[in-house]
Amino acid sequence: MIGEPYVALTVLGVLGTGLVAGVFCGFSTFVMRGLAALPPAQGVAAMNAINAAAVGPAFMIVFTGTAVVCAVIAVVTFVLWPNQATVELLLGSALYLFGSFGLTLVTNVPRNEALFRLDPGTPEAVAYWPTYVREWTMWNHIRAVASAAAALSYVLALT
Repeated sequence: MIGEPYVALTVLGVLGTGLVAGVFCGFSTFVMRGLAALPPAQGVAAMNAINAAAVGPAFMIVFTGTAVVCAVIAVVTFVLWPNQATVELLLGSALYLFGSFGLTLVTNVPRNEALFRLDPGTPEAVAYWPTYVREWTMWNHIRAVASAAAALSYVLALT
């Protein structure tokens, strides 16, 4: 089992990565399916509203705060290099920072911005919607798995 300062940081890491994994899992398993079942103009309008709400404090504190916690865990691990759980701590941090947070910035956010620039009722939006749903959801699956794997890695570090 790891000692201080790792226990408190790692518990925060488990909570944060687990919460984000749950949000992403919910989107992958039912939100995107529900939106895809709507007529394209309604799906585009609904997703744009969801994306606007997502950048509010409630989600962003958890999402970016977890990235900060994971970065701190990685830095502390590199500096102190503990005798136990080094691999689990670094792996958990990498999975979240690259597989969830970083992936969001390079795959999902650009798609959200492209969708937001489209007027929901236009032929361009209607044509883009199926591609958006397919690609966004595929990347979201990866983010969900990476976040859940980060949580698991941190749990293993605690045992």
